Amino acid sequence: MNQEDRIDQSPAWRALEAHAGEMHEVHLRELFATPGRFARFSREAAGLTLDLSKQRWSDETHALLLALAREAGVPDAITRLLDGERVNRSEDRPALHTALRLPEHARLEVEGEDLVPAVHATLAQMQRMVDKLHAGQWRGATGKAISDVVNLGVGGSDLGPLMVTHALADYRPEGVHDVQVHFASTMDGSQLADYLSRLNPETTLFVLSSKSFTTIDTLSNARTARDWLYARLVCSRGDAGNGAAAEIDRALVMRQHFIGVSASPDKMSEWGIAEVNQLEFWEWVGGRYSLWGAIGLPIALVVGMANFRELLAGAHAMDRHFREAPLEDNLPVLLALAGIWNVNFLDIRAHSILPYDGRLEYFAAYLEQLEMESNGKSVTNDGQVTPYSTCPVLWGQLGPNAQHAFYQLLHQGTQPVECDFIAPMRRYDRVEDDATRAHLKAQHRLTLANCFAQSRLLMLGDDAIDEDGPRPSHKRYRGNQPSTTLLLERLSPATLGALIALYEHKVFVQATIWGINPFDQWGVELGKQIAGETEQILTSHEGLERMDDSSRGLIEALWAAEHKAGL
Repeated sequence: MNQEDRIDQSPAWRALEAHAGEMHEVHLRELFATPGRFARFSREAAGLTLDLSKQRWSDETHALLLALAREAGVPDAITRLLDGERVNRSEDRPALHTALRLPEHARLEVEGEDLVPAVHATLAQMQRMVDKLHAGQWRGATGKAISDVVNLGVGGSDLGPLMVTHALADYRPEGVHDVQVHFASTMDGSQLADYLSRLNPETTLFVLSSKSFTTIDTLSNARTARDWLYARLVCSRGDAGNGAAAEIDRALVMRQHFIGVSASPDKMSEWGIAEVNQLEFWEWVGGRYSLWGAIGLPIALVVGMANFRELLAGAHAMDRHFREAPLEDNLPVLLALAGIWNVNFLDIRAHSILPYDGRLEYFAAYLEQLEMESNGKSVTNDGQVTPYSTCPVLWGQLGPNAQHAFYQLLHQGTQPVECDFIAPMRRYDRVEDDATRAHLKAQHRLTLANCFAQSRLLMLGDDAIDEDGPRPSHKRYRGNQPSTTLLLERLSPATLGALIALYEHKVFVQATIWGINPFDQWGVELGKQIAGETEQILTSHEGLERMDDSSRGLIEALWAAEHKAGL
């Protein structure tokens, strides 16, 4: 890429730089002096309301950012993404997570193949598995019905299903055999050890979720789980004390207690997963974009397949909006442009995700991976180092709890931070008891009052209240912190699907403007390689001389501790 072809050398970028110089000293309270700001900077789609009026931008900013999106080719990029072109340039393949939520009657031909039938064949296989478990007909090796399912995965194979199952726990189907779903992701085994100490091996099923089926974190947990089952189930029933002579062999344990989800069916078979228990997804689905397909099996087990399909339908509604809405009304585009404005022109490099609903406890963690693994890049698609900032640092927590944790920094710290406030407008409508419903609705109104008040205070600072006389400096609020508010009609499978898809597409729009690839993650690969080499040194006690002085010191300290413990 020639320097003159870079986005930061374009007329639109240069115009925004000049405009930012004028806007740096403009306070949000001045921008709100013009009537009708909410109407101009809010949009609705797919059950979501997006309020961008508290961003530090003006009508002119908005127009210049839309010009930047057009200059960066965002409209064409949206079409190429959704049509299945090879937008993942470093790996030379499409990124077709959106195909996983296409309705059955749709057609998407990519390089001569219609992808929709295979997608829905996998959904049908998931349906059979879910129905069997919910009917109490999936039995372990000793004949007892499975009551607990443990998902073994990490990253996209863990965070997505974990986040959604927690968010949609209210949507558990009634009248089905109770199956509890658990998640173990940490390679140190701490989560798994807890489950193994409490669960019954006769009624526990493990789901191994790994796109490559080589992820050491997941396979380490899987081997421990397999050996736990073998140690407790692979024996003659006569030895177990019931007088029967039938042998429970390892093949039976593997068939009744393991499901595999991967893009590598050969590796699943090699590991011992029965073919009938294999769910496949495809190389054109990135791990952190994969909850919409077979990786979403734990979601379907918690909420049922009907609600899982509603989750897909909500995401598809956002996909259609993303394709069809003009840029000036396009929710993912506008959300992305707000981020571009803050990072690249207002020099705001921190972004906090603040849901005001306890069911969205894991949403910030989910977005941390989605955004920072996707756009945490410093090299363009053409191999050039970016001279401009890309993804900000994301973090977050449930808003009501965060108010008692890090809002001090947001209100009075030295670090500018962009915030996303997320909340459902309606909740507790289905609570049967009148008094309980009234109390819970009052709590929900209190939660929304805090959500709205915090964004208002971040915006206006001291101007949000009537002055009651001079106050010392340590009680002053400067305001002028930009924020976005996202309201859901209610938190349902459909609106959650739309919300997740909104952020997925936001990431893609920003990557398009920055000229980076949001669908690879080479930055995590070298660390895995070095970890493998380090593990060999720890085990063999050979090769220490190749390490740097700090690493040698740490390894020797570990060996000394092991020696002292007699290991």
